[in-house]
This record gives sequence, C-alpha cells and structure tokens, in this order.
Amino acid sequence: MDKILIYQVLPRLYGNACTQNVPSGTIEQNGCGKMNDFTDARLRRIATYGFTHIWYTGLLEHATQTDYTAHGIAADNPMVVKGKAGSPYAIKDYYDIDPDLASTPSKRMREFQALVNRTHKAGLKMVMDFVPNHVARQYHSDAAPAGVRDLGADDDQTKAFSPQNNFYYVPGETLHTHFAQGKNFSTPYEETPAKATGNDRFDAWPQVNDWYETVKLNYGVDYLNGRSEHFDPVPDTWNKMTDILLFWAAKGIDAFRCDMAEMVPAAFWTYAIKRVKHQYPEILFIAEVYNPNAYRAYIASGFDYLYDKVGLYDTLRAIVCCQASASAITGAWQSVDGLQDHMLHFLENHDEQRIASPQFAGDARKAMPAAAVSVLMDKSPFMLYAGQEVGEPAVEAEGFSGQDGRTTIFDYWGVRSLQALCARSVEKALTPEQRSLYEDYHRLLLLCRDHKAITQGDFYDLQYANYDHSNGYDCDRHYAFLRKGGGETLLVVANFNPSRVRVGVRIPAHAFEHLKLRSGMYSGYDCLTGEISTLDFMPDRPAFVEVPGYGVAVVKVY
Repeated sequence: MDKILIYQVLPRLYGNACTQNVPSGTIEQNGCGKMNDFTDARLRRIATYGFTHIWYTGLLEHATQTDYTAHGIAADNPMVVKGKAGSPYAIKDYYDIDPDLASTPSKRMREFQALVNRTHKAGLKMVMDFVPNHVARQYHSDAAPAGVRDLGADDDQTKAFSPQNNFYYVPGETLHTHFAQGKNFSTPYEETPAKATGNDRFDAWPQVNDWYETVKLNYGVDYLNGRSEHFDPVPDTWNKMTDILLFWAAKGIDAFRCDMAEMVPAAFWTYAIKRVKHQYPEILFIAEVYNPNAYRAYIASGFDYLYDKVGLYDTLRAIVCCQASASAITGAWQSVDGLQDHMLHFLENHDEQRIASPQFAGDARKAMPAAAVSVLMDKSPFMLYAGQEVGEPAVEAEGFSGQDGRTTIFDYWGVRSLQALCARSVEKALTPEQRSLYEDYHRLLLLCRDHKAITQGDFYDLQYANYDHSNGYDCDRHYAFLRKGGGETLLVVANFNPSRVRVGVRIPAHAFEHLKLRSGMYSGYDCLTGEISTLDFMPDRPAFVEVPGYGVAVVKVY
C-alpha cells in the first residue's frame, strides 16, 4: 500500500494572482482563487512532487460578506461573519459549493465536478471537509435534493434540548452580539430564541473569542443535564448528516477530513461511517481529535486516521524551538502505542502557525529534521500545507485574524509564495532559499515512493541506546531510528542543530535480534544526497553518519 501524503490547500488562496492586498479588502479588491485554477498541469505537478491526496479546504458554501443575491443566495448579516470572505467552517449550505470558488457562480457545481475529474485524472485522490459540529447562524440550503428538510426546520424552539431537534436553544432569550457593536453594520442581527454557539456555549452571550458565527448541532447529547445521551430512537441530526456524507461520496470524494470530530459523539460516527463505507468501502475518514483519551473510541467508531497534534506535532514544535529534548519523540510515539499507523502527522495546517513565522521558528529550514521524522518514522500519513514547502512566513495582517503567524482563512488575499508555486516555471519564480527548501521537501517525499522500508517496514527507536552523549551523539538535538522492510534497511538520523555533524549511532544487540539484521561492514548510501560511505554495522558499536545542519541522513545499508 502506498503511504498517504496529503497536500492541503485553500482554493480561495491558491491561484489568486492579485498583489494589491488591501487589509480586510473585498473580493473585487483582493481577488479570489478558483477551482479552475487547479489545472491539469498544476495537479500533475502536485502529484509528481510526491503527493497521493489533495485536501481542498473550504469547498462548501459558507457564510460570507460578499453579496451573491444575484445568484439566488441569501445575503449573510456581517455581524455574524468573521472576515470579508468568512470562515470555511461556518457552513451555510451543506449541499452546495462556495460561489467564491467558481469562475461562473451559477455553474459552481459543474465546475466542482470538473475539479473532481481533473484531480483523479492527475492520479490524486480528493479530500473534502465535513463539518459536523456546527453551522453558520443563517444556515439555509437552497441546493438540497428534493424532499430534504433544512436543519432546524422542524425544531421545537420552546425546548432547550430535544433529541429530535437539530439545534440547542436558549428559550426566551435573544442572542447578544455586543462584541460586534461599533462596527457600523447597518443591519442588526436578530436571533430569538438564541441558539447555542458552536464551541459549546449554551447561553445567549457568546464572546468575541467564541465561535460566535456558528451554532451547535444537536446529536442527542443533553449537555446541561450531565451530558446524558439520547440515541434511541436515532436523532434526526444523525440521519441528516449521514445523508450529506453520502451525497458528496456519490460525487467522487475519496476522503473526508472531519472538523472537530471529537465534539460529536463517537456513537454517531459508528452509525454514519458504517453506512457510508457500506456503499463506498474505499473512502477514508480523517478526524480532527485533540483528546488522547478519546483516540481509541474514535478509531473504534470507524475513523481511519486521527490528527497527531497533541503528541508528535507539539513535541516536534517544542524541539525545533529548543524548548524540549529530541528524546521526547520517544514518548510521543509511545503515547499512541498500537495506534501509530492511524495517526496523521503534520507540521503546518490552517489552524497552526507557519514554521517560518516569528511566532514559530522564524526560519523554515529549522524544521526540516522534524519534517523528516514526521514523514519517515512510520507508515502513517503525512500532510503538508501549501506554502510550507517554500517557507511561507505569514507575516502579513490580512484582516480579521491580524498578524498571528497564520495564513488567513477569513479574508481574501494574494499569498506571494503560493503565486510562485502557481507560476509556469516554479523553479524560476522561487528565490534561491525557497528553491532549496522546495527541492529538499521534494526529495524527502519521494523517499516514500521509492522505499518499501518506509511504506511497509518496521520501526525501531535507537534513542535509548545513545543517552550517554558519546561518539558525538547529542540525544537532546539528535534523533535516530531504523526502518526495515521490503528487503532493505534504512538508518535515519535527524539533526536539530544548525551545524553539520559526524555522529556515531550505537545500534543495540536487541535491534539486530528484533529486526533480524546481519552485522558486518557495509556500504551506506545516503538516499537524499547520493553520498556513499563505509558503515560499521555491528551490535552495540557506533555506526558513524554525516548529517547536515537542520537536516537528516537517510542511509540505506547494503
């Protein structure tokens, strides 16, 4: 089986050639990327780079301050929209595509289907968001199939909770949007009775840092009465949301990235995933889950992969920022013992700060050893966020979110690094520093295609055998492991220091026994540089390896 490598990209940003970039600018001022910007040539380039999947973030129609009433789409009140473009996670119509992303808004579904076809033609599988926990405050589907009732259309709004309601209510209370006052919005937003807010606020007073633009969906959990569960009969929301998954699966979606999956009961996922996979057995489900205590329950419910955020991501970030020892990686993978192959690794996504931002490392190069560990240490998927491969610094204040080290998901913007990646000749459009990083990521990802030891092999952590800091090995800034499979053995050594080093990695006798390795003098071929060296590959003796600063050596023993 191929190792899954996911390229995450916001179509709103990708392909947008506008350079004007007015803070909090309109779509007319700042432009917007389109689905049609993912041409055959660009998709082939992404596939050739090494990716197997592409996650188009923000495809579904969501609340926005842009007026699409001419296309039969009701306008959204700006008081409950974050940014000019709006959050891709404030879904306004689960059955429709964001008109921003269509060259011809009235033909947006046709353009979407063409995108599906081009993606598959390029040899890529298509990942789409499924946002189960919350919707836009002014949710209304004008594209739902005949006979489908809107979320909330049949709710008893006199009840704070009912298992058959789609929303939670605050009876007798009006929603207070006091934080939005003073923004000179001409039309106030009125909501009576108030609905509970998406981040589990069950009152009428959401704050500016709450998910105030969203309302919480009801899956039969009574949060105000001991989180009691009412799953029999099946809540109406379960059926409505399962139907939405089946709708998009029928259009060729290969995987769903499920937003804040842990805020929805595992019992629903068991119900929904079973039904979707019955019809589409190859489809994948990826869960955004941050609670390690819930990991096993969500895997048991049918998820294929879970975000490895609070384990590996947080650990690697701390190491890159010199706030933790490289030896902490051992604890990170041990904490998900038995689930390693189900964990999705990443160093960037739309929620996290960019590596090159001042709020993270300030230099994309510093994270290359972390990227190598993420990609190479096990069989699990790896995800790269568009722009990461060229060191996008995210230093601009685009609008709603300000200068926070992230690339905006709320506003229209032209991102220069993405514009370079969309150039006819990418290599010529990049600076020398960007080109070097771009090529290094490319070589790293291609290892997953070329080496069965990575896609199929066993993993053996060597850190415990090198704690004594001998032979130039610094267990705080170096991390080493073996991968063996498909008839090959790879010794991987990551160097989190800026200087090139020659380190001796002690390989314990147990590793030889466990992996059935043969000792002796071997040639060592560095799969990234092509350099060949002599390798003393003996139990409890150091095997010396040259490792570049902020880099990794991937040595094939032969």
